[in-house]
Order: sequence, then C-alpha cells, then structure tokens
Amino acid sequence: MASVVLSIGSNLGDRLAHLQSVVSGLRGAVRAVSPVYETAAWGGVEQGPFLNAVLLADDPGLDGPGWLRRAHEFENAADRVREQRWGPRTLDVDIVSCHDGDGEVRSDDPVLTLPHPLAHQRAFVLVPWLAADPEAALRGIPVTELLAAIDAGERDGVRRTDLALVP
Repeated sequence: MASVVLSIGSNLGDRLAHLQSVVSGLRGAVRAVSPVYETAAWGGVEQGPFLNAVLLADDPGLDGPGWLRRAHEFENAADRVREQRWGPRTLDVDIVSCHDGDGEVRSDDPVLTLPHPLAHQRAFVLVPWLAADPEAALRGIPVTELLAAIDAGERDGVRRTDLALVP
C-alpha cells in the first residue's frame, strides 16, 4: 500500500493534542495535512463539537489492515473508549481511502470497508480533504462533486479554525 487518506477527529480532552498525536506518530509518512476545522457532532448523539482534519500519508510497508492497526494504536494511546456508536471520543481515526500502485483499493470486508462507506456523505471529511488535496477523488468521483451534493447547511457547519497541526 503506498498511500492513505485519514480523517481524524476529537471532541474530548485536549482535542488539538489528540489530533497532533496522529501527525507526530506518523512522522515522515505524512505528505499533506489539512487545516483544522470545528464541526458539530454527526450521527444524532448529543455531545460537544469536534475538531477535524485530514492527513495524506505514504508508507509502502502498510496495506489496508496495517493502516487500520495503526489507526487503532493511535486511538488506544488517546484512551479511546467505544461505548456508544457515534458517541464522544478522545480520538477517531478513519481510513477514508487507500491507494496502491494500481489505484484505489476496494474492500467489502466488514472489518475494513474501503473506501470508507460514508465518507461521501460527510462534509467534515470532504472539506478538509479538499483543503489538503484539491484534486481528490473518491471512487473516481471528484470530491468537489461529492461535496456539492451535500446539504449547504452541513457544508457551512464545517468551520475552519485558526488552529494548526505541525507535520
């Protein structure tokens, strides 16, 4: 696996530090980092706002399951608790898309579905992704088109902050 798109989010504790832990943990593998955005929680569970960002990273030694293991390592280091689906969390690391030498990897495995099955519906993923990669595409569709199909209110709810992650 050569590259990955990761969506990272946090709404508990030191939200920015939790996001930075992923960037720092990936060290030289990070090739692009989006600005940091603040968004209302998604999924219908009452909770505080999230900080969100997208990272693009390369590591030819990792495949989809390898990236998933890394994502879980970061979440575990942040003491992520999985008590409620779409509930509050210290750190959420989602694999949006993986690419190898042949293009975008697709998987219907219930443990790791690629590309992420809901990414095309989430402005909090698409807005930062476009900021990190204006040419981004998901399943061959430009992310600009996917974002345009999302309700304007949801798009407007993804607010850029003055916070930054340091690669």
